[in-house]
Amino acid sequence: MDSALWRVVRPRAMAEPMVPPPMMTRVADIGGAPNGRTHSAAATRTIRPMSFFQLDFEKPVIELEKRIERLDAALKRSQPAVGRGVVAARPAGLIAEAFNPDLGDDPEGLIADSLDAPAAADPTTLAAQLAALRAERDAILRAVYSDLTPWNTVRVARVPKRPQTRDYIEMICKDFAELHGDRRFGDDPAMVVGFARLGSTKCLIVGHHKGRTTAEKIACHFGCAHPEGYRKALAKMKLAEKFGLPIVTFVDTPGAYPGIGAEERGQAEAIAVNLRDMSRLKTPIVSIVIGEGGSGGALGIAVADRVAMLEHSWYSVISPEGCAAILWKQANEQTNSAAADALKLTARNNLELGIIDAVIAEPLGGAHRDPRMTGAAIERWVLEQLQELKGISPRELPARRYERFRKLGAFTEV
Repeated sequence: MDSALWRVVRPRAMAEPMVPPPMMTRVADIGGAPNGRTHSAAATRTIRPMSFFQLDFEKPVIELEKRIERLDAALKRSQPAVGRGVVAARPAGLIAEAFNPDLGDDPEGLIADSLDAPAAADPTTLAAQLAALRAERDAILRAVYSDLTPWNTVRVARVPKRPQTRDYIEMICKDFAELHGDRRFGDDPAMVVGFARLGSTKCLIVGHHKGRTTAEKIACHFGCAHPEGYRKALAKMKLAEKFGLPIVTFVDTPGAYPGIGAEERGQAEAIAVNLRDMSRLKTPIVSIVIGEGGSGGALGIAVADRVAMLEHSWYSVISPEGCAAILWKQANEQTNSAAADALKLTARNNLELGIIDAVIAEPLGGAHRDPRMTGAAIERWVLEQLQELKGISPRELPARRYERFRKLGAFTEV
């Protein structure tokens, strides 16, 4: 990357996020407030839009999905619209007026291509072609995702469109009331905490958040929480214990933030205190790894009575890149893949090793292809676990939790 196109922003008492140069789209630029005690937006700046993300092993699927979108658009134009008194399909000319590729309204070229599709073709023929393409796409997805390598599993867990903590809160929680600040330093947007309802159950929600827009990702440090994030989470967990409310955590981080400011404020101590005090909480704790589960940054909110992983997530003591850099002094495709194989980081590996209690199945092609189905599966599993844990005395929970983690890594000599 050309270094002339990038500069380093250094907010006071904070880490150093990389900020792209001014381009066309105005969004919030994340910087430090004058006192250096917050991660909130401090100014506005124009930045470069994100580039299109694509997994190389999904290229055949992406091409098929583009063809499906074009054919689906043609099918809709060939049929009369229904509902709300509309009796005719929208003319293709109006579609062309509404979406002007020259103005950037159609970056993928899907609408422009669909205008060339045979709008006057027989709807039955179009529907049959559409069904055939969808069946072909599903067959390819099934073949690819049924045999993902550990390294490709890591890559799927990092797909930008994969649902994050705030997405699941919006999908499955009611009356969410977010809580901020650790009462020591400030707030950390990389850690989302608040009270909510899951079904009819009141609970505390805690989770990592990576961010969606470029500005939000910079503010959240791409899901890498600071000490104030972990202290905020623990303070609210103790509040939940006081009111007898269960705790549900969503783990999605490559690791705790390793910056100088985070270390100066006691990153290791904050995580260590979380591990100690979470093990002592007299209230049910349920944790789900929804994407990445990297190192102590993940475990800092995952000392739970029940732990599950989404099918295409990963959970390990270190990321494949970090492991490769230590063992082979370089992180590339070959060493990253070897490290991922050796770390046994997939959901299936963790279940076999007894580190987690369940694997939650994802929709065909990953959670990003059907977030709501994934959210519904998570909600069902969480409510089932909370119902079981209600039958256990709060006084017994810390001892059971302690034994659960003490059994990890057990072996038999032969």
